Amino acid sequence: MNDLNLIFVGNSGVVNLGIVVVAYLLGSIPFGYLLVRFFLKDDVRKIGSGNIGATNVIRTGKKGLGIATLLLDLSKGYVAVVVASHWGAALGLNTKHAAVVAAVMATVGHVFPIWLKFKGGKGVATGLGVFLALAPLAACSALALFIVLVVLTRYVSVGSIAAAAMMPVFTWMMAPVMRTEWLIVGSSLVPLLIILKHEANIRRLIAGTENRFGSKKTAGKTNT
Repeated sequence: MNDLNLIFVGNSGVVNLGIVVVAYLLGSIPFGYLLVRFFLKDDVRKIGSGNIGATNVIRTGKKGLGIATLLLDLSKGYVAVVVASHWGAALGLNTKHAAVVAAVMATVGHVFPIWLKFKGGKGVATGLGVFLALAPLAACSALALFIVLVVLTRYVSVGSIAAAAMMPVFTWMMAPVMRTEWLIVGSSLVPLLIILKHEANIRRLIAGTENRFGSKKTAGKTNT
């Protein structure tokens, strides 16, 4: 509890709260929306699934923009955690705890960006980014699972949901140095948020109406 007070209150309450705010703001940068707006003069929210993530950006026909969105969304999560770690160290905080808080807030920022009336993406790429900073081996294992399942099923949502669900397990198994109650909470909250954002996808998977990756249909909403 003392550590919690240090991160959010402490002797430098405003600065410590700044870790939360900065992580959220970094996560909330809507790169997919910005790239499509800048290069295509269009609104990605009016295309395909209406999502601002990489998969929907690819539906514009510009794979380069989709890849750029993926890398930028991943990077903002990674940077948020790294910045929080260094900032926390400078403030004399527990850097692991500060990093976990930043990981959660960066993901929240992507899913609920203030700039787009709190309607953002599903957090898959940003979630991968924060875990690459927190627990790299676990993140790579989740990524491998994602790739295998997408290749086998052609459902991006299946890969995303399964990878998110397994992330707490991979983290516990492969990041013993980070095995604290804070990481357990963080490695559970981020995947839970991602899975909850896939509620509509889960319903369509059950109903058999979910679009497969590469399908020319765009009426159904798929993934990030």
